[in-house]
Amino acid sequence: MTVEPRPEHPRAVRIGEADVRRLEAATRAFRALDYRHGGGSCRDAVEALVPYAELMLLGVVREPARPRLCTAVADLHNLVGWTSFDEGRPGAALAAFGRALELATTAGNDELLANICYRIGRVHLHYDAVEEAVDHFERGQAAAHRTGSRHASAILSANLAWADAKRGDPPAALARLHAAREQFAAASVTAPPPWAAFFGETDLAAMIGTVHTELAQVVDVRHAGEAIEALTLAIDGYGRTMARSRALTRIWLATSHALAGDLDEAARVGGAAIDVAVELQSERTKQRMSPLTAAANRFPGNADAREILERIDLLRGVAGPEQVTLP
Repeated sequence: MTVEPRPEHPRAVRIGEADVRRLEAATRAFRALDYRHGGGSCRDAVEALVPYAELMLLGVVREPARPRLCTAVADLHNLVGWTSFDEGRPGAALAAFGRALELATTAGNDELLANICYRIGRVHLHYDAVEEAVDHFERGQAAAHRTGSRHASAILSANLAWADAKRGDPPAALARLHAAREQFAAASVTAPPPWAAFFGETDLAAMIGTVHTELAQVVDVRHAGEAIEALTLAIDGYGRTMARSRALTRIWLATSHALAGDLDEAARVGGAAIDVAVELQSERTKQRMSPLTAAANRFPGNADAREILERIDLLRGVAGPEQVTLP
């Protein structure tokens, strides 16, 4: 950033729209790196920008522009939280998301608040703190309803469906998926804000597949068939700029094939996921291999299952997944 406030008079610095636009552009650029290469590719650089962004809040800003500035700084913290989560640092992620929530509330930006709550929920869901995840998803859903954003509501409904699947509640999970489809279909054609732009038809298909894979694990393996159909569609839709999403989706697809007993296809798809994961700076992607490991372990003695397990161990560089506890 070009803003260099004098330490003795930080409030004398004038912050204009051009300064806010530069901050927004930097956040967009770093978010693109995160999607393509993983949080480890940009987290340090994003975090280094935070002190400058916070100093901007101390400057002289025309009142009509202050909500936009607060939103821009909040979204920077939002990205710090997401990249920290991707690096396997849940404590740092939750701290960053906490500051993002404060600033989004100050800005009166309920749509961003909904997105931050969704991301906090995803941290909790990743570490199997399902009830905490549901609390944040529901808080986000309430914020989305206040804005009237069907797009934001679809994101939250799909993730609540995932939480219901983890609880082993198929009727609730499938009802939430139905709501997510309807909300997405009813969403405005207006381009979504940058923090929510990732969620299109491809990501909706990935979430549908994720929910059915979860149900196949904890309720009935017959859900694997619907998971495979949706996940295959999602993988075909992800381009090179969404390498991490493609890897995560392939992991779920391999897991569904393994649960269905199609071990050779599971080994092929899982191998493709691992090939991408090796190139990513994403601890979360490695951690997400755990369901595939569990599915492969259902078939002791199978050569394809052994191949999956050996390749996952090589990817992680350890005998098993690192255990992390939420603060």
